[in-house]
Amino acid sequence: MRPDAPDTTALRHTPTGLLLALTSALAFGTSGTLARGLMDAGWSPGAAFAVRVTLAAAVLLVPGLLAVRGRSRLLLTHARTIVVYGLSAVVCAQLFYFMAVQRLDVGIALLIEYTAPVAVVLWMWFAHGQRPGRFTLVGALVAAVGLVLLLDVLGGTQIDLVGVALALIAMTGAATYFVMSADQSSGLPPLTLAAGGLVVASVSFWTVAALGIVPFTMTTDPVVFSTGSVPWWLPVALLGFVAAALAYVTGIAAARHLGGRLASFVALTEVAAGLAFAWVLLDQAPGPWQCFGAALVVAGIVVVKLGERDVTSLGSDESLLVEPLPAQQPPRRG
Repeated sequence: MRPDAPDTTALRHTPTGLLLALTSALAFGTSGTLARGLMDAGWSPGAAFAVRVTLAAAVLLVPGLLAVRGRSRLLLTHARTIVVYGLSAVVCAQLFYFMAVQRLDVGIALLIEYTAPVAVVLWMWFAHGQRPGRFTLVGALVAAVGLVLLLDVLGGTQIDLVGVALALIAMTGAATYFVMSADQSSGLPPLTLAAGGLVVASVSFWTVAALGIVPFTMTTDPVVFSTGSVPWWLPVALLGFVAAALAYVTGIAAARHLGGRLASFVALTEVAAGLAFAWVLLDQAPGPWQCFGAALVVAGIVVVKLGERDVTSLGSDESLLVEPLPAQQPPRRG
């Protein structure tokens, strides 16, 4: 096999993939609560994001390089993939999510971000002519109604439009994460893709922060959760090692085992994990109608995912939404 040839030896194994996906979802689910705790202690969203990706990049850099030992040309051949992954699936998804969490409850911001499957389907419809079937349209409508209830629009609650907009930007990054994580055509090992993306995100953010474009504030004050206070370094370490390094590696590996469609289904458990962590550690208990709205959002996303295959026009980008093409055709998306 050529040094830069895709590694096609990894076989999909559903039990392993499910375990990896659940681990990733639980790890990702801690990020919003940990970041909100730091921000309540005086940290800026940018600082929380920076320490998270920098620690994770430092942890994964050497293992990521070792994973392509003897195939180092992959890094040059697929440098664009790594850069896009770092800027979209890491910076866009996580930095803007942290900024949204500063203005919204963790659960609300997370649920808005997880409408990504609906956004992907709508984009494929308007941009590529892949008109969704009735299942998909019904799911999108159910998710939209759920968002209205979740944001308590009918209850007269003042909506933080900036926070909602930030969560929607994070949603586009989440969509990119699922699509790119499932793509095996590059041959980049999960460790290498995660490490490369985190390094790109870290370098790009620190560059922007050094120019003073993004506010950057850190403190050493204790971080107070509803269960008690902890030293500042504990949530920082958990953000870097658990909510980033562990979460990204297991998430990419899960998508390789399960495919993007099933992996994104299982990843919905991150919503439940995020809500539970926020409830226990931040005392952010949603109201009855908000709980019902959250359930509708998740149900709508599930229905959308079930209807993804039901498209009436198949374009060149169909593989963004479905399982890989048969082996005799060039693989385009995982």
